Amino acid sequence: MPVPDLAPAISVVIPALDEARELGPTLGHLFEGAGAGGRVEAIVVDGGSRDATAAIAVRSGARVLPSRRGRALQMNAGAAAARGDVLLFLHADTRLPRGWPDHVLHTLALPGVVAGAFRLRIDGAGAGLRLVEAGVALRCLALRLPYGDQALFMTRERFASVGGYRPMRRLEDLDLVARVRTRGTVALAGAPVVTSARAWARRGLVRQTLENGWLAVSYAVRGPSPFDLGEGSLGDGIPLSEPSDPARVFIEPENFAQCVTPRSTPEG
Repeated sequence: MPVPDLAPAISVVIPALDEARELGPTLGHLFEGAGAGGRVEAIVVDGGSRDATAAIAVRSGARVLPSRRGRALQMNAGAAAARGDVLLFLHADTRLPRGWPDHVLHTLALPGVVAGAFRLRIDGAGAGLRLVEAGVALRCLALRLPYGDQALFMTRERFASVGGYRPMRRLEDLDLVARVRTRGTVALAGAPVVTSARAWARRGLVRQTLENGWLAVSYAVRGPSPFDLGEGSLGDGIPLSEPSDPARVFIEPENFAQCVTPRSTPEG
């Protein structure tokens, strides 16, 4: 659990919407994996859940921040409220490994590294999922484009310097990584996160894998499409709306930089 009266070294931002089933185990792994005395905080940014998401988050030791729907908007709002010098963006169905803060800080300390992510494991059996994992590893090696389910992390200062997430319908994670990697290397930590197989189960293994691969290649070649940046729905049919005040500062980099003035990382 976080050390009282000391600013956390790492703030974990978790966008959530009706995640009561997944959130408890995710937060349990987060705090247990940090170890005793780990200076971390968890911020669950709730986009209007109708289940027990917020109650589970509070009971598990996280801060809860209400926000309008939209993963990019929610993550920006959480980052604006964070107290740590390092930001880690975690999906509600993705579990961090034991000792994850050491992996994060070690990766960011490597020469030339400006951001990082974890290797990916999918919680499920079968050769198909193992092939997906291999494909993710190849994508990260060839394109340097980890996805959001790999728990992206970087310093607050770096996040501010690129203006945070853009309010996009999809691909907000690839868009952020693409902008950050112009400043240096995006590296993979030595340990994997474990993410739920529900997306592959819901949409089908082949369909989900081909769609993910096509989106990554398409973005790497020509950047975001007008569909991704245009008006309309944000995410899985979520109406695109103006961000709340905490998120608005991330759309205007000058305001954002004033809001997230970097602090020195606590020792220990």
